[in-house]
Amino acid sequence: MVIFVTGGAGFIGGSVIRNFIEFTNHTLVNIDKLTYAGNLDSLVSISSSERYFFEQIDICDHDGMRELYERYQPDAIMNLAAESHVDRSIENPDSFIKTNIIGTYNLLQTSLAYFESLSNEKKLSFRFHHISTDEVYGDLDINDLDALFTEETSYSPSSPYSASKASSDHLVRAWYRTYKLPILITNCSNNYGPYHFPEKLIPRIILNALDGKELPIFGNGLQIRDWLYVEDHARALTKVLLKGKVGSTYNIGGHNEMTNISVVKCICKILEKHAPNKPNGVRNYSDLIVYTDDRPGHDQRYAIDASKIKEELLWSPDETFESGIEKTILWYLNNKPWWKKIINKST
Repeated sequence: MVIFVTGGAGFIGGSVIRNFIEFTNHTLVNIDKLTYAGNLDSLVSISSSERYFFEQIDICDHDGMRELYERYQPDAIMNLAAESHVDRSIENPDSFIKTNIIGTYNLLQTSLAYFESLSNEKKLSFRFHHISTDEVYGDLDINDLDALFTEETSYSPSSPYSASKASSDHLVRAWYRTYKLPILITNCSNNYGPYHFPEKLIPRIILNALDGKELPIFGNGLQIRDWLYVEDHARALTKVLLKGKVGSTYNIGGHNEMTNISVVKCICKILEKHAPNKPNGVRNYSDLIVYTDDRPGHDQRYAIDASKIKEELLWSPDETFESGIEKTILWYLNNKPWWKKIINKST
């Protein structure tokens, strides 16, 4: 197969490409605009593969995407191109509307025109896999820990980011029902792991601690998230693309619900073990924790029911939060050139 991965230089997209190149015989075409969060350094390990290609194109570029379809003749597209940082979406929603909604619309139109040109045999195997988030569901009652997001949960997004992703999900479903484009949708919980851009919670806490900077926590830190190790997510996405039922949605979760403050304290504890030589003036990493004003419209709890993907596709996460977060911290400790280059570029 030839598989397009949009946003392949991003955190999850990069993991997907590495997983496909390392464990399958498929050919991957990485399509990425290379915004601030796109990083080809994350793909150095597979960049010399004869089955890997990179194209720097904005998914909103209709003519550019059409030319790629004509040139590569893909069997599937995995859409991971998205603006994804909630704080940025609150400050400046414009790019989220453009990339997440208009970009998805453009991909659907380009994919549909290509799909309709295929032979009947090729149509049977073509897939448009749209990767989304559990944030489209809004949040759950923090006092009802038995409640979970299922594939039938109504959408109730809270931020410009989640609203733009909800919009893109609705577009994808409409193109399936109206135009019969063979689609798949996945909604995942919070990802973490190696190569995560430093603005996100877990890498920011790790790197701030190593630098002796404050570890900021929104509000009281009791917001609950379900944490999913990114390589587990990549395995799940591979299964969905290759084995999922057309027209279906699959929720992907890590079975690791934790409060934000618990996550930060866990990171501090592991750093005490693996990075005992602290910056000057720091006695314990946890002493760096500070509480800040809460984010506007902050969702209180996310939790995924991932039973469907387990029953239909036999997927479940390999990593617990404890095993995954230790792997993640060790990766950041052992790969300083990767993140120092990003930090130096942003300062």
